[in-house]
Amino acid sequence: APCSCMSFNPETRRLSIGLDNGTISEFILSEDYNKMTLVKNYQAHQSRVMMILFVLEMEWVLSTGQDKQFTWHCSESGQRLGGYRTSASACGLQFDVETRHVFVGDHSGQVTILKLEQESCSLVTTFRGHTGGVTALCWDPIQRVLFSGSSDHSIIMWDIGGRKGTAIELQGHNDKVQSLSYAHHTRQLISCGADGGIVVWNMDVERQETPEWLDSDSCQKCDQPFFWNFKQMWDSKKIGLRQHHCRKCGKAVCGKCSSKRSSIPLMGFEFEVRVCDSCHESITDEERAPTATFHDSKHNIVHVHFDATRGWLLTSGTDKVIKVGVRGFPSS
Repeated sequence: APCSCMSFNPETRRLSIGLDNGTISEFILSEDYNKMTLVKNYQAHQSRVMMILFVLEMEWVLSTGQDKQFTWHCSESGQRLGGYRTSASACGLQFDVETRHVFVGDHSGQVTILKLEQESCSLVTTFRGHTGGVTALCWDPIQRVLFSGSSDHSIIMWDIGGRKGTAIELQGHNDKVQSLSYAHHTRQLISCGADGGIVVWNMDVERQETPEWLDSDSCQKCDQPFFWNFKQMWDSKKIGLRQHHCRKCGKAVCGKCSSKRSSIPLMGFEFEVRVCDSCHESITDEERAPTATFHDSKHNIVHVHFDATRGWLLTSGTDKVIKVGVRGFPSS
């Protein structure tokens, strides 16, 4: 069957290939990389394999499929150890070796955290912050932070280790985010998208959580009624206005009271967004200083990988070209 995904472990030269028919085929590559030997096949899914992870420490093969199943197998015996049904087919898969937690991001926009044992798993919690499907996950085991990219053009940084439920939003793409990679030594997140953009985020700064949008029947600045507030419109003899929200304070405001735009990089907004007039006046030039750099690959990027040992950034896209960038990340 056609190949749909793959995972390679350089220590063991073990290559796991996911197929469209749900099978995972495992090969061992020779030392000179000139020969592939088939070791075993796993009957993992009922339809296309979406993601594969091989965990050497556990001797586990983790996978997700279009059949809405997460499964894991023992790579020594080939035996299926267990599975979990997700809310939708999943395109994001990450694993923390220390705690045996697996992170599964699916097309409904949900991230599911499972605790794996040798032959059982338990649901820990679920995160929902995206309005579109999760397209990529990236795990930092040192800071214990999970990054999720989505078709809603955004990235969310989930602070797992802080145990405070903090979620930082990053907005730097004009189309769906398709791949994420993390440079641990410099604390830089690299995101690539269908817009052809490569964004390098500085995660070594004190970022702020975006506020929740407040509910109100009238503008929280000038008290003008919104268009659904019939009683206040009748009482004040005023026409109802459209509701907006300030991205900095979260207040419900009308268009007149939020006529300004500003970037707020520490809140993840590298592009200019709507803010109320009072917040616009309070934002300093230092707060508008960018925390990310932008590079244009000119083509839809499907996958990105950062090789820390060589300082290489590899990207592949719909232009049928693999590009390599060095010393500053732009592909060439």
